[in-house]
Amino acid sequence: MKQLYLKYRPYYKDNFHLAYPVVISQLGHTLVALSDSIIIGHTGKVPLAAVSLGNSLFSIFMVTGIGMSYGLTPLIAQENGRGNKKAIGHLLSHSLIINMAVGFLLSAVIYFGSSHLVLLKQEADVAEQARPFLRYLGFSFIPLMLFLSFKQFAEGLGFTRQAMNISIIGNVINIIIGITLVYGLFGMPRMGVAGVGIATFTDRLIMGITMAFYVLKSPRFKPYLQSFGFRHLEWASVKKILGIGTPVALQYIFEISAFSGAAVIVGWMGAAELAAHQIALSLAAMTYMMASGISAAAGIRSGNNFGKKDYQSLRHSAIASYHMVLVLMGTTALIFMLFKNLLPAMYINDPQVIHIAAGLLVIAAFFQLFDGTQVVGLGILRGLGDVRVPTFITLLAYWGIGIPLGYVLGIRLNYGVEGVWWALLLGLLTASVLLFFRFHIKSRKLVAGK
Repeated sequence: MKQLYLKYRPYYKDNFHLAYPVVISQLGHTLVALSDSIIIGHTGKVPLAAVSLGNSLFSIFMVTGIGMSYGLTPLIAQENGRGNKKAIGHLLSHSLIINMAVGFLLSAVIYFGSSHLVLLKQEADVAEQARPFLRYLGFSFIPLMLFLSFKQFAEGLGFTRQAMNISIIGNVINIIIGITLVYGLFGMPRMGVAGVGIATFTDRLIMGITMAFYVLKSPRFKPYLQSFGFRHLEWASVKKILGIGTPVALQYIFEISAFSGAAVIVGWMGAAELAAHQIALSLAAMTYMMASGISAAAGIRSGNNFGKKDYQSLRHSAIASYHMVLVLMGTTALIFMLFKNLLPAMYINDPQVIHIAAGLLVIAAFFQLFDGTQVVGLGILRGLGDVRVPTFITLLAYWGIGIPLGYVLGIRLNYGVEGVWWALLLGLLTASVLLFFRFHIKSRKLVAGK
């Protein structure tokens, strides 16, 4: 064990300094949903179920945006490895146009789609309260894409701390405004579920403007922005970014939509089950976003080493990232097991919901390791520009196995919400194993010069 540690020690240190700001920044996206759930949870299970429904549906759009923005990061890392600064600013211009177009389009889809929640066959009270909340989340999607555009640019160059700082401040603002509006403090009207929606929109608006200002005005980015502008746009650059961003977005969509689809299935069982599902899912999503921060850092390192053609360092750095995520997710799995009854009580006082959520956290503890390793595998392969086969793997794992089996176990065989979660666990296991073997084979070939 000591010999293994000494072999990878330089890579642990290097990856950690790059990863921890990304982990905190990525965690910020989930903490918005987490804080919304905690703030609204103490007002009752119907409002909590409404927030669960809204966040579950919005998460599909959010990960689409995150995935599209990731089309920039490995390209920036590769060009930085080659020392091609002129191409870096050019890529940012094209990525910004793509991301903002996606932001406006999907914001409109969310707004108009929120009027048709009844088609999902949810309880009427839950759907009614979810509608205004989902619309505010839709409005927040535009500044979120602005934030992601400049965040991925900075992180592709290895500058990860500023996005972390902005995310922390944004979450504090979200919590303060959310509590104020939900409970009607300081003379404000009591707005309930709509209050957390307004808080989220305000938070993301501030974050987007601040991140853009930081990148465009900071002297450290000036050498990389010489070619930034919108006069000389090229379809070839758009195609290059979309060639990575679109499959990455699909990877996220296949996984997150599976969990959103699971929320719909669980919603057929009742408000208590859906509220418990939201509690367990929000905690699991928080650890997932931490793992995705390690994944993003692994992708940056693999892209940078790929650009330098330093394939031995690429493989060692990637394996070190696997080690790091196993330690992280193993720790969170232990926390879920030990505090399975205490954690749900942070959200709600309903004994029935707490009991159901505690059972789900036991299952969530098991799939922590597989969730972490599959997302790191995706990040490493993304840095190599390998996105098509991993996209097929995620489709197979979540929609070929997870959701169909979840419906059979949860509804047909009457195992309830726990049956749905065991099926999702099997999907994560499948993705984790297949992605690791994909990385192992490709990296061995690169090192061997094949």
